Amino acid sequence: MDNSTDSNKKITRKTQAPIKVYCLPEEKERIAANAAQAGKSSSAFLLAVGQGYEITGVVDAEQVRDMARINGDLGRMGGLLKLWLTDDKRTVGFKKSTLIYLLQRIEANQAELALTMSKVIRPRMHP
Repeated sequence: MDNSTDSNKKITRKTQAPIKVYCLPEEKERIAANAAQAGKSSSAFLLAVGQGYEITGVVDAEQVRDMARINGDLGRMGGLLKLWLTDDKRTVGFKKSTLIYLLQRIEANQAELALTMSKVIRPRMHP
């Protein structure tokens, strides 16, 4: 037996009357495509746009993983460089050629990170 009264019920969107939008099939497809691109359902997309929010694209999870991997690589290489610069005993065997290679790898990873970041950035949609 439920002791709650109607006044205690939580108001949610699903309990409220929907707004109907009449559109042609191709318009509905475009809305659905734009919503998917933004990572939202059509309903959430239209609600956000209707309230004046600027919709941004979704970042590809694979590209985010790539950036995290590259960032980790840069961190490890930076750590090695720091050890070498502080004359840590673990780097006594490092040759100048090793340091030059390390710096080249850091530069290459920075370039790879910049390329991945440029793929992630998507233009904002303006209503």
